[in-house]
Amino acid sequence: MSDLTVLSRSPREEMAIHDCVELLGYSVDELGWSLAEMADMEFGGSNMHQEGNLRAWLSAALTNQDTCLEGFDGTDGRLRHYVEQSLSQMNQLVSNLLAMHKRLRSIIPHIPHNITGGSWKKDLPPWLTEEELRPLRADVKAMHIDAVVALDGSGGFRSINQAISRAPNHSSRRYVILVKKGEYRENVELKKKYTNIMLVGEGMGVTVISGSRSFMDGWTTFRTATFAVSGRGFIARDITFRNTAGPQNFQAVALRVDSDRSAFFRCSIEGYQDTLYAHSLRQFYRDCNIYGTIDFIFGNGLVVLQHCNIHTRRPLPYQKVTITAQGRKDPNQNTGFSIHKCIIDATTPTYLGRPWKAYSRTVVMQSYLGSQVQPTGWLEWAGNFGLNTLYYGEYMNYGPGAGLAGRVRWPGYHVIRDASVAGFFTVRRFIDGLSWLPATGVAFTADLNK
Repeated sequence: MSDLTVLSRSPREEMAIHDCVELLGYSVDELGWSLAEMADMEFGGSNMHQEGNLRAWLSAALTNQDTCLEGFDGTDGRLRHYVEQSLSQMNQLVSNLLAMHKRLRSIIPHIPHNITGGSWKKDLPPWLTEEELRPLRADVKAMHIDAVVALDGSGGFRSINQAISRAPNHSSRRYVILVKKGEYRENVELKKKYTNIMLVGEGMGVTVISGSRSFMDGWTTFRTATFAVSGRGFIARDITFRNTAGPQNFQAVALRVDSDRSAFFRCSIEGYQDTLYAHSLRQFYRDCNIYGTIDFIFGNGLVVLQHCNIHTRRPLPYQKVTITAQGRKDPNQNTGFSIHKCIIDATTPTYLGRPWKAYSRTVVMQSYLGSQVQPTGWLEWAGNFGLNTLYYGEYMNYGPGAGLAGRVRWPGYHVIRDASVAGFFTVRRFIDGLSWLPATGVAFTADLNK
């Protein structure tokens, strides 16, 4: 792949090649984890937790290939075609593994994975001990803080990047970084080697990480992120992630997440087009504010947003506001967006989502929909693309925009009336949340409202 830099003729192409190298590195890790899990399942039977791991990792590996190719948007396509040919065999391999696992699930012995009462403790990630759980649930003042960032010099570091560079690689315990009040104008990337990092601010709008990269300035969408995190087990609370590029600069990500089993609590994610890039793997957002205009929650992660406030902003003239653009490409991927018990504060005509990829999957459940949510609810991406294969659903929503009479009549759109169907998209079932969220100390609701 590095030989392609010799053939590139533009900075955008060079950046896309670097993106591909990083993303394919992610895939190598995820395929390694998957193969190890498959071997364990073959000899010892399987449980829901293992099956969730396997499908999440294989789904992410497939997503990485797509993102690699998308980096060549805005180029003449010459290098994209070359890379696409090189990746075709890997794409087919991962797609085949997903399909094979689906077939094998009916053959491999299944061990029930029940988590009730207090039994979730036995399913905590192995790197978290009971001693480490206490500070995660505590007030900031009671936490053990490993590093302090402060603009005024009162901490050990003046920038977040400096603090992260001193964090341990592949940490076997939670490493807590306190970021004091102020606006930190820097682009931050937590690479895969920085695992189990917890970033704690002093409040939304008080601790702010701000950047202004955009697609129009020559960055790939993947690299526009003000804050990007790939190391697994990441937690953020009481922080604002912001991209100030504005609607005129098109794609401009505030937060990009490739971190498996990551959680965001009381965070504000602010931008315009493509604000939150929930790129891949399992993610949970609770009590967060998310602002944007077009496709401002997008990606192919396995995501639950709960008790969040989703705010629309005024777009450029002739643009249509769409909240989600979920990128599920393969029917065997377990990815999708679940918006549960949220408030959609639509201040301009708004659509709940549109199908970025053919098997796009988004559900909105038990949420308040403001009056500017359009009667049709959802918007086409390009003609009939994906309308037969997507899965969009609504369940027990309320508010002036929640009426169903005028909704789209696409084959892939569903008015969900059965609680057992809606239950598939809960924290308990969709992201296997009871096996890892208790360890984060973040509040959550496991099931539907009764």
